[in-house]
Amino acid sequence: MSKSRRDEAGREQARSEESRREDFVALLYNAADGLVAELLRRMDQAGYGDVRQTHGCVFGNIAADGMRLTELAELANMTKQGVGEAVSDLERMGYAERVADPSDGRAKIIRLTERGRAAQRAGFEIIAGIERDWVKRFGAERVRELRSLLLDLTEPELDLARAA
Repeated sequence: MSKSRRDEAGREQARSEESRREDFVALLYNAADGLVAELLRRMDQAGYGDVRQTHGCVFGNIAADGMRLTELAELANMTKQGVGEAVSDLERMGYAERVADPSDGRAKIIRLTERGRAAQRAGFEIIAGIERDWVKRFGAERVRELRSLLLDLTEPELDLARAA
C-alpha cells in the first residue's frame, strides 16, 4: 500500500472513531449506562447489591398497592414474559410477592414486600442524589434543560420518525 493510501486510510479510521464517539444514539446509551452503573454502585453501598438493572422495570413502575403483570409490562413498555422474569427474580430475593387479586381470584397482584419497598425508596433517593450531583457539576439550568428535553422526547404521542 502506498504512503498516500495509508495516510488516507488512517484519516478515514480517525474520522470513523470520532463519529462513533459523537453518534447521538451512542451518547444517549452511554449517558444512561453511566447513570445506571452509578445507581447500582450506590445501591450496593446501601445494602442492595443483589438488585440489577433488569429489576428497574418493576421498581420504577409498580403502584404502591401493587398491580397485575399485564399493567406492569405495559407501563414498563416490555413484554409480559420479560417483566415476569424480573418479578420471579425479585420474588426469589424477597423483594416482591404475588398475591391473589381480591377482585378476580384467578389473577395475581404483584406487590413489593417491605424489603422491596425499602429498596425502592433507596433507589429513588439515590437517583435524586445523582441528580443533585449533576446540578453541582453541570449547573441547575443545564440539568433542568436536560430533564425538560428528555420529558419532551419521551412523550407517548411523539413520533421521532416524523419529527426528523
